Amino acid sequence: MKIAHAISIALAGAFIMSAPPAGSGETRDPSEYFFQESFNDLTEEAEIAREEGKTGILVMFETDECPWCERMKDTVLNQVRVQDYFRHHFRLIGLNTDGDALVTGFDGIEVSETEFALTHNRIRATPAFLFFDTEGRLLVRYTGTTRDVEEFLWLGEYVVNAHFKHERFSSYKRKRKQASS
Repeated sequence: MKIAHAISIALAGAFIMSAPPAGSGETRDPSEYFFQESFNDLTEEAEIAREEGKTGILVMFETDECPWCERMKDTVLNQVRVQDYFRHHFRLIGLNTDGDALVTGFDGIEVSETEFALTHNRIRATPAFLFFDTEGRLLVRYTGTTRDVEEFLWLGEYVVNAHFKHERFSSYKRKRKQASS
């Protein structure tokens, strides 16, 4: 009897852990609906972003074994409203910091994903989100996960509306929290 009870508690816990977060919206696979097809040529991506009237390019650096990257994909990047907002404003590229696929940087130099991450962008932890304008200038670097969907959307607004020019994201986020309370 005790074993059956323990098993039912474990199964209930597993079910709760696999359920979508409370209040989550419609979801879609982020590999298909968040990230865009790319030949990893950032000068070409910048040109496309410019032609489409986008703010710039968002590059997410991740690793295969990164639990925080998976958390972002499973709870934030899979949300339809996140996908729609970010695709409207940015070209969205995912790069693996351990990968050997070639990337052409904004300088026109082709290197591996690993070298591009470590040498060119000093990525030491993942996930890392780097926002570039259509000229290849770094606008904002955000390392780590956001608390939730709303905070990631605020990060997007922070870049799109150029709040980074006069305040830190932590200050912008605090104002947004107060306004929504």
